[in-house]
Amino acid sequence: MTRVNVITGFLGSGKTTTLLHLLNHKPADENWAILVNEFGEIGIDGALLADRGATLKEIPGGCMCCVNGLPLQVGLNLLLKQAKPDRLIIEPTGLGHPKQLINMLRAAVYQPWIQLDATLTLLDPHQLADARVTANENFRDQLTAADIVIATKSDRWSDDDRLLLQAWQKQHLGDRQLVESAWGNIDPALLCQPALADRAVPDAAHHHHASRPQGLAALKLEGSARWRRALNEGQGYASCGWIFDGDTVFDTIPALEWARLAPVDRVKGVLRTPDGLVNINRQGDDFFMETRTTTPPDSRIELIHHQPVDWNVLQTTLLKIRLD
Repeated sequence: MTRVNVITGFLGSGKTTTLLHLLNHKPADENWAILVNEFGEIGIDGALLADRGATLKEIPGGCMCCVNGLPLQVGLNLLLKQAKPDRLIIEPTGLGHPKQLINMLRAAVYQPWIQLDATLTLLDPHQLADARVTANENFRDQLTAADIVIATKSDRWSDDDRLLLQAWQKQHLGDRQLVESAWGNIDPALLCQPALADRAVPDAAHHHHASRPQGLAALKLEGSARWRRALNEGQGYASCGWIFDGDTVFDTIPALEWARLAPVDRVKGVLRTPDGLVNINRQGDDFFMETRTTTPPDSRIELIHHQPVDWNVLQTTLLKIRLD
């Protein structure tokens, strides 16, 4: 049987960083697979998690609870049939509601094939000070669905963050386990913890996405196109993503400054530069970058914000910092 974990958490809570840490500590004798879903259409996490020792499948462009979960079912079935993993980790979008996903994994049809282990929900305590986040039903219900809560980014907590976490823990955690984490560093043994008794998670409110219906693969370039843009809206957020062909190279410093200063909540990207591959990850004012020696087949970047943005202005600047 395939052991399955859901790792969820709101936008910017540290899911991808935690996944990278877990993949770096994967037992050598185990075959792992990752099923990742993103709100945006471009598919950034797939590029960030590629070549990390696990079979990877992406479902960009929405959330797994949409379209009656069909993209999830297809992706899940393909992974179970083709990869036959010992462990499957599912990372839903930070704007995704957990109930339908977990109910699907508990369904009788999957019981002969999977064992549902602990659901880990990541919580950045700094977000507890943001009323817009704490009022979001997906944020609340992700935490309700958790078997284990991972309080992330502990190396950057302020005294206020700690007080907010303590207050939340006292009011909401109950008998569940709370684990503190910095830089995604958690004990891989947490994945082997059993799922707890099913808790009552509210149903998701009806929502929609304004862009194309959910697909089963990340957006790709067609023909001789050098770049392409894709938009998405839903659940009070808007996203814009760009994908560039493999011959496009960005000027390193201007590209980093563009990502750091963009007037949006969330920035993720994988860019080809003269210095090699650069991974960009920004949540609010927290900005991180990583260089890698591998060469990606393309460059891609995704922006998410809690209200509409003039994407054309940002696009004009982005196109000007290409070197080709």
